[in-house]
Amino acid sequence: MSRRDHGAQAERTGLAWRRTALAATACTLLLLHAAARRDWGTAVVPVAFAGAMVITFVVAGAIRERALRRPGTPKPLNRVLAVTASALVVATAVALIAVR
Repeated sequence: MSRRDHGAQAERTGLAWRRTALAATACTLLLLHAAARRDWGTAVVPVAFAGAMVITFVVAGAIRERALRRPGTPKPLNRVLAVTASALVVATAVALIAVR
């Protein structure tokens, strides 16, 4: 893989993580709106989890993009991706339970 291709891969990966974080932010705002309409209470729990997910996406994306921009072959970030995916599953489950 040439150096130029390596930079393009890092940029595409960074953009994908940013799009995911932006979509998660939109969902968080929708949950926040729903919590406000329900007079807060337990409806705040999914908002907190969703907010944590947004932060996780931003941090994981920055770490991954930085790793891809380093010279040499980037190491896979299996741990970061596994934690992100696990947190997403937990946040989704909490949001589904709280909405019911």
